[in-house]
Amino acid sequence: MPDVLVIGDGPGGLSAALFLAKNKLEVVVLGEDKTAMHWALLKNYLGVPEMLGSDFQKVARGQATAVGATLRAAHVDAVARDGEKFKVTLAGGESLSAKYLILSEGKAPQLSKQLGLQFDEGNGIATDRNARSSLEGVYVVGRSARPGRSQAIISAGDGAAAAIDILSREHGKSFIDWDEPPKA
Repeated sequence: MPDVLVIGDGPGGLSAALFLAKNKLEVVVLGEDKTAMHWALLKNYLGVPEMLGSDFQKVARGQATAVGATLRAAHVDAVARDGEKFKVTLAGGESLSAKYLILSEGKAPQLSKQLGLQFDEGNGIATDRNARSSLEGVYVVGRSARPGRSQAIISAGDGAAAAIDILSREHGKSFIDWDEPPKA
C-alpha cells in the first residue's frame, strides 16, 4: 500500500511525487497525461529555458520515476475516506488505499466534491499555505485551489509544499529537503 496517492499528473502532482519519492515515501500518481501543459509554451518557469509543455511533462515524469515514484495511466472514478485511509477506485473497479491524498484535478474537481470539499468558481477549494484542505490528510494543489491564478510554476510549488508538509508530519518535525553537491 502506498503512503500517498496523487491524483493528477500535471506540474502539481508530479512535483509532489518527486519530493515524496526522493525522500523514501511510497507514492503512486494516477493520471492520464491529459494535462493542459500539452497545450502550453513555458516562458516564465524559473530555471527552465523556453520549452513546450509536452517536453516539460516528459522531463517531469522522468524525474519523478527516477527517484521511485510510480506513475499509472489510470482514470479515477471515485474517492472516499475509509477509516484512517483514503480509498480510490479506478475505472474497471480496482481500488487503492493510502494515508494521504493529493488532489491535482485542474479546474473540474469532481473527486474533491465527492469528499465533501467545497469548490468556489472564483476562489477554488480552500487550503492553507501547505495545500492542506479542511479534510485531514487531503491536499489540493494547482488549479483546483487557484482557478483564476494558476500557473505551472505555482502548481509545482503547491505540490512541493504539500509534499514537505506530509514529510514533516511523517518525521514528527519540520522537514527540509536539501541536497548538497558531492565533496571534491
